[in-house]
Amino acid sequence: MQKFSVSGMSCAACSARVEKTVKQIPGVSSCAVSLLTNSLRVEGNASANAIISAVEKAGYGARLWETPTLQDTETPVLKKRLIFSLFFLIVLLYGSMAHPIFGFPLPLSPFVAGILQMLLAFIVMFINRKFFISGFTSLLHGGPNMDTLVAMGSGVSFLYSVLVLFNSAGAGNLYFETAAMIVTLITVGKLLESISKGRTTTALKSLLDLAPKKATLWKDEKEISVRVEEVKVGDIFVVKPGEKIPVDGIVLEGNSAVNEAALTGESIPVDKMKNASVSAATLNQSGFLKCRATRVGENTTLSQIIQLVSDASATKAPIAKIAYKVSGVFVPAVILIAMVTAAVWIILGKEISIALSHAIAVLVMSCPCALGLATPVAMMVSNGKAAKKGILFKTSASIEEMGRIKIVALDKTGTITEGRPAVTEIFPAEISTAEFLQLAASLESKSEHPLSQAILAKAKEENISLLSVTEFEAFPGNGLAGKIAGQKIFAGKEKFVESKIAISKEWTQRAQALACEGKSPTFFATGEKFLGMIALADSLKSDSAEAIAELKKLGVQTVMLTGDHTKTAEAIAKKVNVDQFVAEILPSEKDAEIRRLQNWGSVAMVGDGINDSPALTRANVGIAIGAGADVAIDAADVVLVQGSLKGIVEAICLSRRTLRIIHQNLFWAFFYNVALMPLAAGAYYAFGGWSMHPILGAAAMSLSSFCVVMNALRLR
Repeated sequence: MQKFSVSGMSCAACSARVEKTVKQIPGVSSCAVSLLTNSLRVEGNASANAIISAVEKAGYGARLWETPTLQDTETPVLKKRLIFSLFFLIVLLYGSMAHPIFGFPLPLSPFVAGILQMLLAFIVMFINRKFFISGFTSLLHGGPNMDTLVAMGSGVSFLYSVLVLFNSAGAGNLYFETAAMIVTLITVGKLLESISKGRTTTALKSLLDLAPKKATLWKDEKEISVRVEEVKVGDIFVVKPGEKIPVDGIVLEGNSAVNEAALTGESIPVDKMKNASVSAATLNQSGFLKCRATRVGENTTLSQIIQLVSDASATKAPIAKIAYKVSGVFVPAVILIAMVTAAVWIILGKEISIALSHAIAVLVMSCPCALGLATPVAMMVSNGKAAKKGILFKTSASIEEMGRIKIVALDKTGTITEGRPAVTEIFPAEISTAEFLQLAASLESKSEHPLSQAILAKAKEENISLLSVTEFEAFPGNGLAGKIAGQKIFAGKEKFVESKIAISKEWTQRAQALACEGKSPTFFATGEKFLGMIALADSLKSDSAEAIAELKKLGVQTVMLTGDHTKTAEAIAKKVNVDQFVAEILPSEKDAEIRRLQNWGSVAMVGDGINDSPALTRANVGIAIGAGADVAIDAADVVLVQGSLKGIVEAICLSRRTLRIIHQNLFWAFFYNVALMPLAAGAYYAFGGWSMHPILGAAAMSLSSFCVVMNALRLR
């Protein structure tokens, strides 16, 4: 995936044209343009130079993406433009409106006054020349945009007034104030829009501000203060109470409570001791820590989160495609309607000034600004708010789809439970407990499975030495095999071990009794005899049952998928009260189960992002839970940094609110652009011919865009 910054875009019609142009490049499989972040994402093997060249030929600028500073450079420029515009506009309005309407003195002849108005209008238009440069450039490239409508409306008013001025020596109706007022009011709208858009990135800015600027390295038995950019992987750094941790690392010495709210949204400090991992931007609250740097720069947890939030904001939600498709043809259609409007009024016998007034009103009132902002602004605000709560959406599409979820499929280990099983009982068959545990732990030492690690931890606790293992094999979802002292040993589920040697009914019944208690029995045997069984149990997360109850209140069904024994799964399912459970299922079979569930609605799969990756990919939304420092899990669409199921509840609620705001924005944007256009074209007598004057049209257009942005900010 390649990412570019695009300059020169002013409305949804611009982004639609850029997207259409890039899609036609050989080698481009897909692309998405964000008007809000002025970014372009391209999938495929097309070269960067080819993409940049195509965008430039379409009339816009493009360059490879650089990490944004999020500094608002647009608002100060617009403020200056508006101040200067208003200064000259007020003088212009005195001559064009205050004198004829209120009888204010004007010691100039009509022709000289007209010349002065023309000069003042030209100055205001020159100050806002960006509308004309962008508008006519895009028109020449065959892709008229919002600026084209503004430039045509203002330009036609100005040129018509110039002709009338010199033909009538200033005695005719002049519209210089209209030409100047249109661009000034649009600039007011752009300024309000810019200020509001700046507020949508507040959450992302706050994440950037979290990053500490300094680090204290431990070198040659002394502390050295350096810029955080100078820290390298492997460096030893120290963190004192009250200081932020500069980079991701592992604790070498010390004990402390670390506040990780910046990354996880959880305000309760987490105890850190030797070998514990720490993350950049988290706050060391109590003790002194000496750590080794493991991730620096763009690889830290904070940097990954910022990148995910930024990338998601640059993607386009499916719901936005409707607006973008409409915007692609809307501007040319508006120009045609404006021309027809002028022609109809002339045919009806009205003055050219009236015909032009309505045609210009159509042009400036129908600018599709609000359509282009309706979706991306809401998505940006939603994504920023989610990030502050430790919920990371990878794309805007995942935010949208999350609100439509009807079924949540949950992996058991590490999702509903803590994922840290411990040995509860050891049942040797014909050998001593110590000998049995030695064989079991030796075989399990070759596996990284949580159950294996629990058995290994028990052996270490009992100070049992391990034996050498050869010809080790792992059978995912079933068990393990290997040779110890020349003897083949098998370990795993009952069915797997029973396929190697017969297991007596007594052991089977004992295993069933353990499973009913929520414990997982692991069987061990050689090719000739049964060795015994070890029972392990995994504790529930404290808020799993509460989160599942809240999901039910939202009308979402819950299904637990686990490879555990049916009895064990049943015990856990009863404790947390899930609607359904499927036990003894292999990781490869979860994909088929997700397909089955999708027959009843949109499905979210929640897992660890590794063994569950096929199911996470198959689901409508894949959710990786408890990712900790490794937030960039490829298979997942959403990452819950904190690891609590309550994050799913918050994600669904936030998504539903976002969809509601977007639907409101799209409705009003479409209503404004479509419903008011006939009014601008035809209404004349309702309010004495003034109701749809171009100036009011420009004011209404600016207000509509501002209202769309402000509506989205309700999500904060």
